[in-house]
Amino acid sequence: MQLAWETVYWKKKSAVDAVERGCIVCEEEQCDGTVGYGGSPDENGETTLDAMIMDGTTMNMGAVGALRRVKNAISVARHVLDYTHHSLLVGDQATEFAVSMGFKEELLETNASTKIWQQWEQNNCQPNFWMNVSPDPASTCGPYKPATSSLTTKQHQQQGGKFGGEGNHDTIGMIAIDNQGKIAAGTSTNGAKELRSGVTPSAAGENALRRIVALYPDFVGGIVVLSIAGQYGAACHGMNTFKYSVCNQQLGEVTVLEVPCLSSDNVLNELSLKDGQFNH
Repeated sequence: MQLAWETVYWKKKSAVDAVERGCIVCEEEQCDGTVGYGGSPDENGETTLDAMIMDGTTMNMGAVGALRRVKNAISVARHVLDYTHHSLLVGDQATEFAVSMGFKEELLETNASTKIWQQWEQNNCQPNFWMNVSPDPASTCGPYKPATSSLTTKQHQQQGGKFGGEGNHDTIGMIAIDNQGKIAAGTSTNGAKELRSGVTPSAAGENALRRIVALYPDFVGGIVVLSIAGQYGAACHGMNTFKYSVCNQQLGEVTVLEVPCLSSDNVLNELSLKDGQFNH
């Protein structure tokens, strides 16, 4: 994040440049083991990458999904933004595009990621995201076919784990504002409507989460919100606290901040009260 700050403050580059540069560092350093090459392998043992970058001025975005054999995912997403009318390229087509733009094609697996995959297989492929298939994905590896037994389906739905959590979530999100007041993000944002109505960034994030939790009470996640005036805040749900990093001229260095999270009970109680007032 320090390099992202230096990109906009010292080098006077754009917010899009800052977001790209900040994410590149995390990809190269394999932040938390979940960003960049050598990260979480798929069911075939292959590491693929996803990235997205958005220009807050034009609202255009570029993204890649399941990018194979190219390390610089955020930069490929930037090229999708800058050089195509597409928003998202995936899989082999994303790789072909990257190579045509001059990116190097190379394996993304490491000894560590291969070991993770082997241990996952030895553990009967647990956890996984399959459901309504046979054999029972809660205890057996594939290949799978659509389930013909309603009992198998119900059992797996009951056993299905909660995949969200403090150690299982999106890996890096970055928002930057440059010297011209232009904003860019390396992840999708929420709360813009609330900011236009004049509330603080933290309140905007909380209001956005309340709308999500009303539909998905088990939602686990955090939101970081930045206004064009440089105000910032965050909100979260499903965890005890949420940490995020900030760097601006006043702070002078990267500073880690922490906010308490909303609880489902409180949010649902608030919604019940509002429904009651509306019904009356």
